[in-house]
Amino acid sequence: MTTIYNFSAGPAVLPKDVLQQAQQELLDWHGSGMSVMEMSHRGPEFGQIITEAEADLRELMGIPANYKVLFLQGGATSQFAMVPMNLLGDKGVADFVNTGQWSSKAIKEAKKFGTANVVASSEDRNYSYIPDQASWNLSGDAAYLHYTPNETIGGVEYHWVPNVGEVPLVADMSSNILSRPVDVSKFGLIYAGAQKNIGPSGLVIVIVREDLIGKAGKSVPTMFDYKVHAENDSMYNTPATFAVYVAGLIFKWLKAKGGVAGIEQVNIAKADRLYQLIDGSGGFYSNPVALDCRSRMNIPFRLRDEALENPFLKLADAAGLLQLKGHKSVGGMRASIYNAMPREGVEALAGFMSEFQRTHG
Repeated sequence: MTTIYNFSAGPAVLPKDVLQQAQQELLDWHGSGMSVMEMSHRGPEFGQIITEAEADLRELMGIPANYKVLFLQGGATSQFAMVPMNLLGDKGVADFVNTGQWSSKAIKEAKKFGTANVVASSEDRNYSYIPDQASWNLSGDAAYLHYTPNETIGGVEYHWVPNVGEVPLVADMSSNILSRPVDVSKFGLIYAGAQKNIGPSGLVIVIVREDLIGKAGKSVPTMFDYKVHAENDSMYNTPATFAVYVAGLIFKWLKAKGGVAGIEQVNIAKADRLYQLIDGSGGFYSNPVALDCRSRMNIPFRLRDEALENPFLKLADAAGLLQLKGHKSVGGMRASIYNAMPREGVEALAGFMSEFQRTHG
């Protein structure tokens, strides 16, 4: 049987070890006689699961004690609304950097609740670069500045953290959380959908500084108030229990791999392998992103002859290299190589790309 490597942008590949452990524990978690999917979220069993998951995430990211970790639902898209609902307060203005489709969606949603000031945009070059911070037109009185450290569709990633002084920094880290060390204390709020580097879809993790909690207006629905979730330890309503459980397994898997610093080195090597192949192909393959902001997680690429794209995808699929088709809005191909993608998968793809160029170039 051909070994399968899944390059999907999300829901994405999960570590085989984690899937096997979840399979083994599916019918009976630790001798409880219950599956995680059927146990009460109020019971001691799930209490242990979510407590350990939070502790491990805090350890992996070095989350300071004055930050709350919330396990919420609705994916990262829910946070496009929840962030302005909770953080705009009386100021009514937030700054945004627009570097791709996910940034654009966050901006569109924020406009429903206040003024979304776009301080910089790379739309003029099809979101292929990150505007230099010196060119940003900051509003000066913003409640926060929002940016997307990694744009999944365009393959653009910040390799630096914006410095906006005392203005709280809000980051949508859905597609690169836990892939590299970050100083959480530089952020007011971090949120991340789970389905790329954390676990199953549906879950979203919010890491928020305590002084930013409690600013939601009276009209904000209870379920959208960070204060309610923080006061109830993410248990105001039934959380996404199975997703939290799998996330906890991922955190333990990552700790065993040397933590975030260890996995970063693996991610650098994987990304370098593919970029070197693309750049060394003599133009047969190309990547549209500026060199200084190429993503380690999502690598879009095109063929010089677009007529070869469908044959490339069909042959890749037959070779067990799945989900390489680019997002419908940009076309081409895209290899998403999150933490769980093994080096062997990247080597298999690189070998296939070299052979395809040899036979079709």
